[in-house]
Amino acid sequence: MPQETVIIFGKPSCPFTRAARKAYADAGRDVRFIDVKADPLDLDDMLRHSGGDRRIPVILDGGTVSIGWGGKA
Repeated sequence: MPQETVIIFGKPSCPFTRAARKAYADAGRDVRFIDVKADPLDLDDMLRHSGGDRRIPVILDGGTVSIGWGGKA
């Protein structure tokens, strides 16, 4: 059964966002990266998922929302 695509909201310059993207990709997961600096609507979408928390990355993996990066993909 194929896994869902992981969605990662963040900024390209953020080292935690980069580490999360790499870890999920290295684990063989499809990753969709959304740059919250590029479009205000994407930032609004991230804030809706994070309950208003502005810390990045915000990671959507199936039904789970994770805020920040702790090193586990």
